[in-house]
Amino acid sequence: MRFAIFGNVYQAKKSASFEHLFHILKRHPAELYIDKDFYHYLTNELKLDVQADRLITDDDFEADIVISMGGDGTFLEAARRVGKKEIPILGVNMGRLGFLADVSPYDIEDVVEHLYRGEYAIEARSVIEVTLPDGSLSVYPYALNEVAVLKHDNSSMISIDVRINGEHLTTYQADGLIISTPTGSTGYALSVGGPIIVPQAGIFSITPVAPHSLNMRPLALRDNAVIELSVESRSHNFLVAIDGRSESCPESTRLTIRKAPYQVKVFQRQNHSFFSTLRNKLMWGADPRS
Repeated sequence: MRFAIFGNVYQAKKSASFEHLFHILKRHPAELYIDKDFYHYLTNELKLDVQADRLITDDDFEADIVISMGGDGTFLEAARRVGKKEIPILGVNMGRLGFLADVSPYDIEDVVEHLYRGEYAIEARSVIEVTLPDGSLSVYPYALNEVAVLKHDNSSMISIDVRINGEHLTTYQADGLIISTPTGSTGYALSVGGPIIVPQAGIFSITPVAPHSLNMRPLALRDNAVIELSVESRSHNFLVAIDGRSESCPESTRLTIRKAPYQVKVFQRQNHSFFSTLRNKLMWGADPRS
């Protein structure tokens, strides 16, 4: 089995977990393809003895499964590197909360055993595509989590005109607007009051950031909708953040947002559901008095 491994290079305290993973994989028939920067971090900075069959320097690789070792940010970067290949991604949570990377380092041995026995499931997650009329967007235009249109740090709130399938919805006066997939509903959108959406739902959500009007509420719509955004700003520019990768755009820029023509495949353990993740990560139903 071929593994492509990506990792966070800012977690030196997790070196034992990194070493444990490679030790487990080497007990099986496995080819290890490791991201070049992550490999040099492991060998040069952490002084680990890691044997790689190949170093990954770009997006030109193939594998049976991708392992992301870090938090959700590392998982999103791995998803970007996988792109349209639809290689399943297994997220090992080396960070804090971790909705995408939800496998604990303590569980990795059991997870690898289940993987080799074929005892797992693969979930397909929707992706958002962002386009500009002139195609001038320099950052990667696909988002597994969300696309956020935001004011610049020191500017006044912005006006965001929204059209859905050609029909005018409204003009938001706000600090920004988040268009989120179900996967991203537990990320940035949740922190500003957006709804939690189960991954299998064919829905995108639109959530304003600090809207001027209290009547502006999050909106859920089918993910086959085409969303068009245009922005007015006193600073004459605004930020577009696509899964955290940001770019400044002039206010004349019109963004078109739609469902991407591919999906991201996510590894899921058997008997482990999205609802159990909500209970464990968000402490739903937990009584601190007990």
